[in-house]
Amino acid sequence: MRFLVLIPAVMCASLQAQPGKAQTDKAAERHTVQSFRLFYELLSLPNDAHYPADIEKNVQWCEQAFAKRGFTTRRLTTPSVPLLLASRSFRNAAKTVLIYLQLDGQPVDPSKWNQESPWKPVLKEQDKQGNWHIIPWEKLHEGYNPDWRIFARSASDAKGPVAAFLAALDALKELNAEPNYNLKVIMDFEEELGSPHLPDAVNQYRKELAADRMIILDGPRHFSNLPTLSFGARGICEMTLTVYGPRRPVHSGNYGNYTPNPAMRLAQLLASMKDADGRVTIPGFYDGVTLTPEEKAILKQVPDDEHAIRNFLGIAQPDKIGENFQESLQYPTLNIRGLNALYVGQEARTLIPNNAVAEIDIRLVPSSHAERLAGLIINHIKQQGYYLTEAEPTEEERAQHPRLASVSYRVSYGPFQTPFDSETGKWLTRALNRAFGKDPVRIRMTGGSIPVSPFVNALNIPAVAVPTVNPDNNQHAENENIRVGNYAEAVKSFLYILLEKL
Repeated sequence: MRFLVLIPAVMCASLQAQPGKAQTDKAAERHTVQSFRLFYELLSLPNDAHYPADIEKNVQWCEQAFAKRGFTTRRLTTPSVPLLLASRSFRNAAKTVLIYLQLDGQPVDPSKWNQESPWKPVLKEQDKQGNWHIIPWEKLHEGYNPDWRIFARSASDAKGPVAAFLAALDALKELNAEPNYNLKVIMDFEEELGSPHLPDAVNQYRKELAADRMIILDGPRHFSNLPTLSFGARGICEMTLTVYGPRRPVHSGNYGNYTPNPAMRLAQLLASMKDADGRVTIPGFYDGVTLTPEEKAILKQVPDDEHAIRNFLGIAQPDKIGENFQESLQYPTLNIRGLNALYVGQEARTLIPNNAVAEIDIRLVPSSHAERLAGLIINHIKQQGYYLTEAEPTEEERAQHPRLASVSYRVSYGPFQTPFDSETGKWLTRALNRAFGKDPVRIRMTGGSIPVSPFVNALNIPAVAVPTVNPDNNQHAENENIRVGNYAEAVKSFLYILLEKL
Protein backbone atom coordinates (compact mmCIF):
# COMPACT_ATOMS: atom_id res chain seq x y z
CA MET A 1 0.00 0.00 0.00
CA ARG A 2 2.84 2.39 0.91
CA PHE A 3 4.41 1.69 -2.50
CA LEU A 4 1.20 2.65 -4.30
CA VAL A 5 1.03 5.94 -2.39
CA LEU A 6 4.62 6.89 -3.25
CA ILE A 7 4.30 6.45 -7.02
CA PRO A 8 2.07 9.51 -7.60
CA ALA A 9 4.30 11.60 -5.33
CA VAL A 10 7.39 10.76 -7.36
CA MET A 11 5.53 11.39 -10.62
CA CYS A 12 4.29 14.77 -9.41
CA ALA A 13 7.78 15.78 -8.34
CA SER A 14 9.20 14.92 -11.75
CA LEU A 15 6.55 16.83 -13.72
CA GLN A 16 7.71 20.38 -13.14
CA ALA A 17 5.47 23.25 -14.12
CA GLN A 18 6.81 25.42 -16.91
CA PRO A 19 7.87 28.78 -15.40
CA GLY A 20 5.94 31.79 -16.64
CA LYS A 21 7.43 34.30 -19.07
CA ALA A 22 7.81 37.11 -16.52
CA GLN A 23 9.55 34.76 -14.10
CA THR A 24 11.81 33.40 -16.85
CA ASP A 25 12.73 36.86 -18.12
CA LYS A 26 13.61 38.07 -14.62
CA ALA A 27 15.80 35.02 -14.02
CA ALA A 28 17.60 35.61 -17.32
CA GLU A 29 18.20 39.26 -16.41
CA ARG A 30 19.47 38.47 -12.89
CA HIS A 31 21.92 35.91 -14.14
CA THR A 32 23.05 38.12 -16.99
CA VAL A 33 24.20 40.67 -14.41
CA GLN A 34 25.68 38.05 -12.09
CA SER A 35 27.66 36.51 -14.96
CA PHE A 36 29.59 39.67 -15.86
CA ARG A 37 32.28 38.71 -13.33
CA LEU A 38 32.51 35.21 -14.79
CA PHE A 39 32.69 36.72 -18.30
CA TYR A 40 35.52 39.05 -17.24
CA GLU A 41 37.44 36.09 -15.84
CA LEU A 42 37.04 34.05 -19.02
CA LEU A 43 38.01 36.94 -21.31
CA SER A 44 41.18 37.49 -19.26
CA LEU A 45 42.58 34.12 -20.40
CA PRO A 46 44.74 34.41 -23.57
CA ASN A 47 43.42 31.86 -26.07
CA ASP A 48 45.54 31.92 -29.23
CA ALA A 49 45.72 28.24 -30.25
CA HIS A 50 49.28 28.74 -31.47
CA TYR A 51 50.19 28.64 -27.74
CA PRO A 52 49.02 25.31 -26.23
CA ALA A 53 49.97 26.37 -22.69
CA ASP A 54 47.43 29.19 -22.87
CA ILE A 55 44.79 26.86 -24.29
CA GLU A 56 45.35 24.48 -21.38
CA LYS A 57 44.27 27.24 -18.98
CA ASN A 58 41.05 27.68 -20.97
CA VAL A 59 40.41 23.92 -20.92
CA GLN A 60 40.86 23.82 -17.14
CA TRP A 61 38.57 26.83 -16.69
CA CYS A 62 35.82 25.13 -18.71
CA GLU A 63 36.24 21.85 -16.81
CA GLN A 64 35.66 23.68 -13.53
CA ALA A 65 32.80 25.83 -14.85
CA PHE A 66 30.82 22.89 -16.22
CA ALA A 67 31.58 20.60 -13.27
CA LYS A 68 30.20 23.30 -10.96
CA ARG A 69 26.94 23.08 -12.94
CA GLY A 70 26.52 19.32 -12.60
CA PHE A 71 28.23 18.20 -15.80
CA THR A 72 30.77 15.43 -16.13
CA THR A 73 33.69 16.37 -18.36
CA ARG A 74 36.02 14.35 -20.52
CA ARG A 75 38.98 15.40 -22.63
CA LEU A 76 38.88 13.98 -26.14
CA THR A 77 42.54 13.75 -27.09
CA THR A 78 43.85 14.85 -30.48
CA PRO A 79 47.42 15.20 -31.81
CA SER A 80 47.43 18.76 -30.44
CA VAL A 81 45.16 20.27 -27.79
CA PRO A 82 42.11 18.29 -26.66
CA LEU A 83 38.45 18.82 -27.34
CA LEU A 84 36.39 18.97 -24.17
CA LEU A 85 33.08 17.13 -23.83
CA ALA A 86 30.73 18.06 -20.97
CA SER A 87 27.65 15.86 -20.43
CA ARG A 88 24.62 15.98 -18.17
CA SER A 89 21.57 13.74 -18.09
CA PHE A 90 18.11 14.78 -16.93
CA ARG A 91 15.08 12.88 -15.64
CA ASN A 92 12.64 11.52 -18.21
CA ALA A 93 14.86 12.68 -21.07
CA ALA A 94 14.60 10.43 -24.11
CA LYS A 95 16.68 12.52 -26.51
CA THR A 96 20.04 14.27 -26.49
CA VAL A 97 21.08 17.67 -27.83
CA LEU A 98 24.72 18.29 -28.73
CA ILE A 99 25.88 21.90 -28.33
CA TYR A 100 28.99 23.27 -30.06
CA LEU A 101 31.04 26.00 -28.40
CA GLN A 102 34.28 27.63 -29.59
CA LEU A 103 36.88 28.84 -27.09
CA ASP A 104 39.98 29.89 -29.04
CA GLY A 105 40.56 33.28 -30.68
CA GLN A 106 42.53 34.94 -33.43
CA PRO A 107 46.08 36.23 -32.79
CA VAL A 108 46.35 39.82 -31.60
CA ASP A 109 48.58 42.84 -32.16
CA PRO A 110 48.18 44.68 -28.82
CA SER A 111 49.57 47.90 -30.30
CA LYS A 112 46.46 48.26 -32.47
CA TRP A 113 43.97 47.96 -29.60
CA ASN A 114 42.56 51.08 -27.95
CA GLN A 115 43.06 49.73 -24.45
CA GLU A 116 45.82 48.44 -22.19
CA SER A 117 45.57 44.83 -23.37
CA PRO A 118 43.22 42.66 -25.47
CA TRP A 119 43.25 40.28 -22.49
CA LYS A 120 42.12 42.93 -20.00
CA PRO A 121 38.42 43.43 -20.80
CA VAL A 122 37.08 46.98 -20.69
CA LEU A 123 33.57 48.41 -20.74
CA LYS A 124 33.05 51.34 -23.10
CA GLU A 125 30.38 53.93 -23.81
CA GLN A 126 30.02 55.80 -27.11
CA ASP A 127 29.77 59.59 -27.17
CA LYS A 128 27.74 61.70 -29.60
CA GLN A 129 30.73 61.93 -31.95
CA GLY A 130 30.93 58.13 -32.20
CA ASN A 131 34.05 57.75 -30.04
CA TRP A 132 34.29 54.98 -27.47
CA HIS A 133 35.40 55.79 -23.91
CA ILE A 134 36.26 53.39 -21.08
CA ILE A 135 33.88 53.46 -18.10
CA PRO A 136 34.09 51.45 -14.85
CA TRP A 137 33.31 47.74 -15.22
CA GLU A 138 31.28 47.92 -12.00
CA LYS A 139 28.60 49.94 -13.81
CA LEU A 140 27.42 46.66 -15.34
CA HIS A 141 26.04 45.77 -11.90
CA GLU A 142 24.23 49.10 -11.41
CA GLY A 143 21.69 48.93 -14.22
CA TYR A 144 23.54 48.60 -17.50
CA ASN A 145 22.89 50.35 -20.80
CA PRO A 146 22.33 47.71 -23.54
CA ASP A 147 24.34 49.85 -25.99
CA TRP A 148 27.50 49.72 -23.88
CA ARG A 149 30.14 47.38 -25.25
CA ILE A 150 32.70 45.02 -23.78
CA PHE A 151 36.02 45.11 -25.67
CA ALA A 152 38.39 42.11 -25.52
CA ARG A 153 39.69 39.38 -27.80
CA SER A 154 37.00 36.71 -28.25
CA ALA A 155 34.32 38.89 -26.63
CA SER A 156 32.05 37.93 -29.53
CA ASP A 157 33.98 35.16 -31.28
CA ALA A 158 33.15 33.24 -29.23
CA LYS A 159 33.57 33.51 -25.45
CA GLY A 160 30.48 35.70 -25.20
CA PRO A 161 28.17 32.80 -26.14
CA VAL A 162 30.09 30.50 -23.76
CA ALA A 163 29.58 32.78 -20.75
CA ALA A 164 25.97 33.43 -21.77
CA PHE A 165 25.26 29.69 -21.93
CA LEU A 166 26.70 29.19 -18.44
CA ALA A 167 24.54 32.06 -17.19
CA ALA A 168 21.47 30.44 -18.79
CA LEU A 169 22.24 27.20 -16.95
CA ASP A 170 22.39 29.13 -13.67
CA ALA A 171 19.06 30.80 -14.43
CA LEU A 172 17.56 27.38 -15.21
CA LYS A 173 18.65 26.16 -11.79
CA GLU A 174 17.09 29.17 -10.08
CA LEU A 175 13.80 28.39 -11.84
CA ASN A 176 14.01 24.81 -10.52
CA ALA A 177 13.49 23.66 -14.09
CA GLU A 178 15.16 21.13 -16.36
CA PRO A 179 15.21 20.49 -20.10
CA ASN A 180 13.33 17.40 -21.23
CA TYR A 181 16.46 16.29 -23.09
CA ASN A 182 20.01 15.39 -22.14
CA LEU A 183 22.86 17.78 -22.86
CA LYS A 184 26.26 17.20 -24.41
CA VAL A 185 28.52 20.21 -24.93
CA ILE A 186 31.54 19.89 -27.20
CA MET A 187 34.17 22.62 -26.85
CA ASP A 188 36.60 23.34 -29.69
CA PHE A 189 39.89 25.07 -28.86
CA GLU A 190 41.32 25.18 -32.40
CA GLU A 191 38.48 26.62 -34.48
CA GLU A 192 40.50 29.64 -35.56
CA LEU A 193 43.16 27.27 -36.87
CA GLY A 194 40.55 25.53 -39.01
CA SER A 195 39.84 22.76 -36.46
CA PRO A 196 42.47 20.55 -38.16
CA HIS A 197 41.92 17.52 -35.91
CA LEU A 198 38.17 17.81 -35.44
CA PRO A 199 36.96 15.54 -38.29
CA ASP A 200 39.13 12.63 -37.14
CA ALA A 201 38.15 13.19 -33.52
CA VAL A 202 34.44 13.15 -34.33
CA ASN A 203 34.87 9.81 -36.07
CA GLN A 204 37.00 8.42 -33.24
CA TYR A 205 34.58 9.52 -30.50
CA ARG A 206 31.38 8.95 -32.42
CA LYS A 207 29.80 6.97 -29.57
CA GLU A 208 30.60 9.61 -26.96
CA LEU A 209 29.21 12.40 -29.17
CA ALA A 210 26.05 10.58 -30.27
CA ALA A 211 22.99 12.86 -30.18
CA ASP A 212 19.63 13.44 -31.84
CA ARG A 213 20.23 17.02 -32.94
CA MET A 214 22.87 19.72 -32.74
CA ILE A 215 22.89 23.46 -32.13
CA ILE A 216 25.81 25.81 -32.63
CA LEU A 217 26.12 28.78 -30.28
CA ASP A 218 28.37 30.89 -32.45
CA GLY A 219 28.33 33.68 -35.01
CA PRO A 220 26.83 37.15 -35.54
CA ARG A 221 23.13 37.82 -35.95
CA HIS A 222 21.53 39.08 -39.13
CA PHE A 223 22.64 42.60 -40.11
CA SER A 224 19.42 43.96 -38.53
CA ASN A 225 20.60 42.55 -35.15
CA LEU A 226 17.25 40.79 -34.74
CA PRO A 227 17.12 37.28 -33.20
CA THR A 228 18.41 34.90 -35.84
CA LEU A 229 18.68 31.23 -36.76
CA SER A 230 21.18 30.03 -39.36
CA PHE A 231 20.40 26.77 -41.13
CA GLY A 232 23.67 26.35 -43.00
CA ALA A 233 27.23 27.53 -43.29
CA ARG A 234 29.79 27.40 -46.05
CA GLY A 235 32.84 25.19 -45.74
CA ILE A 236 36.36 26.38 -46.42
CA CYS A 237 39.34 25.33 -48.53
CA GLU A 238 42.62 27.25 -48.20
CA MET A 239 45.14 27.49 -51.04
CA THR A 240 48.67 28.90 -51.37
CA LEU A 241 49.82 29.98 -54.84
CA THR A 242 53.47 30.93 -55.40
CA VAL A 243 54.82 32.32 -58.68
CA TYR A 244 58.61 32.17 -59.08
CA GLY A 245 60.95 34.66 -60.72
CA PRO A 246 64.75 35.01 -60.54
CA ARG A 247 66.71 32.82 -58.17
CA ARG A 248 67.07 35.77 -55.78
CA PRO A 249 65.81 39.40 -55.75
CA VAL A 250 67.68 41.50 -58.32
CA HIS A 251 68.14 45.22 -59.02
CA SER A 252 65.15 46.64 -60.93
CA GLY A 253 67.35 49.05 -62.86
CA ASN A 254 70.12 46.65 -63.85
CA TYR A 255 67.75 43.82 -64.78
CA GLY A 256 64.38 45.50 -65.40
CA ASN A 257 62.77 44.85 -68.83
CA TYR A 258 64.72 41.62 -69.04
CA THR A 259 63.85 39.63 -65.89
CA PRO A 260 60.18 38.60 -65.60
CA ASN A 261 58.59 40.01 -62.46
CA PRO A 262 56.74 37.29 -60.48
CA ALA A 263 54.55 39.85 -58.69
CA MET A 264 53.30 41.18 -62.02
CA ARG A 265 52.73 37.67 -63.32
CA LEU A 266 50.88 36.70 -60.16
CA ALA A 267 48.65 39.77 -60.52
CA GLN A 268 47.88 38.83 -64.13
CA LEU A 269 47.20 35.24 -63.15
CA LEU A 270 44.82 36.20 -60.36
CA ALA A 271 43.07 38.77 -62.56
CA SER A 272 42.43 36.05 -65.15
CA MET A 273 40.28 34.18 -62.62
CA LYS A 274 37.53 36.82 -62.29
CA ASP A 275 35.73 39.30 -64.50
CA ALA A 276 34.97 42.95 -63.80
CA ASP A 277 31.70 41.99 -62.07
CA GLY A 278 33.47 39.73 -59.58
CA ARG A 279 32.30 36.46 -61.13
CA VAL A 280 34.77 33.59 -61.37
CA THR A 281 35.57 33.00 -65.03
CA ILE A 282 36.97 29.49 -64.62
CA PRO A 283 34.54 27.17 -66.48
CA GLY A 284 32.50 24.94 -64.17
CA PHE A 285 33.21 26.85 -60.95
CA TYR A 286 29.52 27.50 -60.23
CA ASP A 287 28.25 24.19 -61.63
CA GLY A 288 25.64 22.51 -59.45
CA VAL A 289 24.41 25.71 -57.81
CA THR A 290 20.78 26.24 -58.78
CA LEU A 291 18.14 28.21 -56.93
CA THR A 292 14.51 27.39 -57.56
CA PRO A 293 11.87 30.17 -57.59
CA GLU A 294 10.70 28.89 -54.20
CA GLU A 295 14.21 29.12 -52.75
CA LYS A 296 14.68 32.60 -54.16
CA ALA A 297 11.41 33.64 -52.54
CA ILE A 298 12.62 32.32 -49.17
CA LEU A 299 15.87 34.26 -49.51
CA LYS A 300 13.96 37.47 -50.25
CA GLN A 301 12.08 37.11 -46.96
CA VAL A 302 15.28 37.93 -45.05
CA PRO A 303 14.93 41.61 -44.04
CA ASP A 304 18.16 42.85 -45.61
CA ASP A 305 18.71 46.58 -46.02
CA GLU A 306 21.26 46.44 -48.81
CA HIS A 307 21.83 50.18 -48.74
CA ALA A 308 22.80 49.86 -45.06
CA ILE A 309 25.04 46.88 -45.84
CA ARG A 310 26.87 48.80 -48.57
CA ASN A 311 27.17 51.79 -46.24
CA PHE A 312 28.61 49.55 -43.50
CA LEU A 313 31.13 48.09 -45.96
CA GLY A 314 31.96 51.44 -47.52
CA ILE A 315 31.27 50.32 -51.09
CA ALA A 316 29.17 51.88 -53.84
CA GLN A 317 28.29 48.70 -55.70
CA PRO A 318 28.53 44.98 -54.87
CA ASP A 319 29.86 42.20 -57.06
CA LYS A 320 27.22 40.68 -59.30
CA ILE A 321 26.91 37.11 -58.01
CA GLY A 322 23.23 36.46 -57.38
CA GLU A 323 20.43 39.01 -57.46
CA ASN A 324 20.83 40.15 -53.84
CA PHE A 325 22.97 39.74 -50.71
CA GLN A 326 21.36 36.47 -49.60
CA GLU A 327 21.68 34.92 -53.05
CA SER A 328 25.38 35.80 -53.17
CA LEU A 329 25.94 33.60 -50.10
CA GLN A 330 24.59 30.52 -51.87
CA TYR A 331 27.56 30.37 -54.28
CA PRO A 332 31.17 29.29 -53.70
CA THR A 333 33.70 32.12 -53.39
CA LEU A 334 37.24 32.65 -54.64
CA ASN A 335 38.93 35.15 -52.33
CA ILE A 336 42.45 36.55 -52.19
CA ARG A 337 43.11 36.86 -48.47
CA GLY A 338 46.74 37.94 -48.63
CA LEU A 339 49.58 38.87 -50.98
CA ASN A 340 53.34 39.01 -50.44
CA ALA A 341 56.20 40.10 -52.69
CA LEU A 342 59.08 41.80 -50.88
CA TYR A 343 58.55 45.20 -49.26
CA VAL A 344 56.15 48.15 -49.10
CA GLY A 345 56.07 51.57 -47.43
CA GLN A 346 59.29 52.88 -45.95
CA GLU A 347 60.92 49.48 -46.46
CA ALA A 348 60.27 49.44 -50.23
CA ARG A 349 63.36 48.82 -52.37
CA THR A 350 64.10 48.96 -56.09
CA LEU A 351 64.14 45.20 -56.54
CA ILE A 352 62.50 42.56 -58.71
CA PRO A 353 61.23 39.94 -56.24
CA ASN A 354 62.30 36.33 -56.48
CA ASN A 355 58.73 35.13 -55.90
CA ALA A 356 55.23 36.35 -55.16
CA VAL A 357 52.71 34.55 -52.97
CA ALA A 358 48.92 34.67 -52.87
CA GLU A 359 46.91 33.14 -50.05
CA ILE A 360 43.46 32.15 -51.31
CA ASP A 361 40.37 30.84 -49.59
CA ILE A 362 37.41 29.14 -51.25
CA ARG A 363 34.11 29.13 -49.38
CA LEU A 364 32.20 25.95 -50.17
CA VAL A 365 28.45 25.36 -50.53
CA PRO A 366 26.65 21.98 -50.40
CA SER A 367 26.52 21.60 -54.18
CA SER A 368 30.25 22.29 -54.63
CA HIS A 369 33.18 20.05 -53.69
CA ALA A 370 36.55 21.33 -52.53
CA GLU A 371 38.67 18.90 -54.55
CA ARG A 372 36.78 19.69 -57.74
CA LEU A 373 37.05 23.46 -57.30
CA ALA A 374 40.73 23.28 -56.34
CA GLY A 375 41.31 21.08 -59.38
CA LEU A 376 39.61 23.63 -61.64
CA ILE A 377 41.87 26.39 -60.31
CA ILE A 378 45.02 24.28 -60.71
CA ASN A 379 44.03 23.36 -64.26
CA HIS A 380 43.40 27.04 -65.03
CA ILE A 381 46.91 27.92 -63.81
CA LYS A 382 48.39 25.28 -66.07
CA GLN A 383 46.38 26.60 -69.01
CA GLN A 384 48.00 29.99 -68.50
CA GLY A 385 51.34 28.36 -69.34
CA TYR A 386 52.64 27.55 -65.87
CA TYR A 387 54.65 24.48 -64.97
CA LEU A 388 53.81 23.46 -61.41
CA THR A 389 56.61 22.44 -59.07
CA GLU A 390 56.36 20.64 -55.75
CA ALA A 391 58.25 23.43 -53.97
CA GLU A 392 61.15 25.76 -54.79
CA PRO A 393 62.08 25.05 -58.44
CA THR A 394 65.17 22.99 -59.14
CA GLU A 395 67.91 24.33 -61.39
CA GLU A 396 66.74 21.98 -64.13
CA GLU A 397 63.16 23.28 -63.86
CA ARG A 398 64.37 26.87 -63.96
CA ALA A 399 66.30 26.18 -67.17
CA GLN A 400 63.44 24.37 -68.95
CA HIS A 401 60.23 26.23 -68.00
CA PRO A 402 59.63 29.95 -68.53
CA ARG A 403 56.67 30.13 -66.12
CA LEU A 404 56.98 28.40 -62.76
CA ALA A 405 54.52 28.17 -59.89
CA SER A 406 53.56 25.90 -57.01
CA VAL A 407 50.12 25.30 -55.52
CA SER A 408 49.07 23.62 -52.30
CA TYR A 409 45.65 23.45 -50.69
CA ARG A 410 43.96 22.16 -47.57
CA VAL A 411 40.29 21.46 -46.88
CA SER A 412 39.38 22.44 -43.33
CA TYR A 413 35.76 21.28 -43.42
CA GLY A 414 32.81 21.14 -45.72
CA PRO A 415 29.49 23.02 -45.75
CA PHE A 416 26.23 21.96 -44.13
CA GLN A 417 22.58 22.84 -44.62
CA THR A 418 19.46 21.91 -42.65
CA PRO A 419 15.91 22.48 -43.98
CA PHE A 420 13.82 25.25 -42.43
CA ASP A 421 10.99 22.80 -41.79
CA SER A 422 13.17 20.29 -39.92
CA GLU A 423 12.13 19.40 -36.37
CA THR A 424 15.25 21.15 -35.08
CA GLY A 425 14.34 24.31 -36.96
CA LYS A 426 10.74 24.26 -35.70
CA TRP A 427 11.89 23.64 -32.11
CA LEU A 428 14.34 26.55 -32.08
CA THR A 429 11.86 28.85 -33.84
CA ARG A 430 9.31 28.11 -31.12
CA ALA A 431 11.83 28.85 -28.39
CA LEU A 432 12.93 32.20 -29.81
CA ASN A 433 9.32 33.14 -30.54
CA ARG A 434 8.48 32.56 -26.87
CA ALA A 435 11.51 34.60 -25.83
CA PHE A 436 11.01 37.63 -28.09
CA GLY A 437 7.39 37.51 -29.21
CA LYS A 438 8.04 36.89 -32.91
CA ASP A 439 9.75 34.42 -35.17
CA PRO A 440 13.49 34.89 -35.68
CA VAL A 441 15.13 35.89 -38.92
CA ARG A 442 15.95 32.60 -40.66
CA ILE A 443 19.09 32.45 -42.76
CA ARG A 444 19.44 29.63 -45.32
CA MET A 445 23.24 29.86 -45.57
CA THR A 446 25.65 32.11 -43.70
CA GLY A 447 28.72 33.43 -45.44
CA GLY A 448 31.22 32.29 -42.84
CA SER A 449 32.41 28.79 -42.01
CA ILE A 450 32.03 26.75 -38.84
CA PRO A 451 33.30 23.19 -38.34
CA VAL A 452 29.91 21.51 -38.13
CA SER A 453 29.83 19.28 -41.20
CA PRO A 454 31.98 16.57 -39.51
CA PHE A 455 29.27 16.20 -36.86
CA VAL A 456 26.41 16.29 -39.37
CA ASN A 457 28.04 13.66 -41.56
CA ALA A 458 29.59 11.35 -38.97
CA LEU A 459 26.72 11.46 -36.45
CA ASN A 460 23.93 11.79 -39.03
CA ILE A 461 22.20 14.59 -37.13
CA PRO A 462 20.67 17.92 -38.22
CA ALA A 463 22.34 21.14 -37.07
CA VAL A 464 21.17 24.74 -36.71
CA ALA A 465 23.16 27.73 -35.46
CA VAL A 466 21.84 30.23 -32.91
CA PRO A 467 23.98 33.34 -33.53
CA THR A 468 23.59 36.04 -30.89
CA VAL A 469 26.40 38.61 -31.11
CA ASN A 470 26.17 42.03 -32.76
CA PRO A 471 27.10 42.00 -36.47
CA ASP A 472 29.54 44.92 -36.05
CA ASN A 473 31.66 43.16 -33.43
CA ASN A 474 35.08 43.44 -35.18
CA GLN A 475 35.68 39.71 -34.86
CA HIS A 476 39.18 38.62 -35.94
CA ALA A 477 40.26 42.30 -35.93
CA GLU A 478 41.52 44.73 -33.34
CA ASN A 479 39.01 46.15 -30.83
CA GLU A 480 36.72 43.12 -30.97
CA ASN A 481 33.64 43.75 -28.86
CA ILE A 482 30.22 42.53 -27.82
CA ARG A 483 27.21 44.77 -27.29
CA VAL A 484 25.94 44.32 -23.73
CA GLY A 485 22.36 44.08 -24.97
CA ASN A 486 23.32 41.24 -27.29
CA TYR A 487 24.99 39.39 -24.42
CA ALA A 488 21.84 39.76 -22.31
CA GLU A 489 19.66 38.53 -25.17
CA ALA A 490 22.01 35.57 -25.65
CA VAL A 491 21.37 34.52 -22.04
CA LYS A 492 17.64 34.89 -22.63
CA SER A 493 17.76 32.96 -25.92
CA PHE A 494 19.68 30.04 -24.43
CA LEU A 495 17.42 29.88 -21.36
CA TYR A 496 14.29 29.64 -23.51
CA ILE A 497 15.91 26.95 -25.65
CA LEU A 498 16.73 24.95 -22.51
CA LEU A 499 13.08 25.24 -21.45
CA GLU A 500 11.56 24.41 -24.85
CA LYS A 501 10.29 20.84 -25.00
CA LEU A 502 11.51 18.53 -27.76
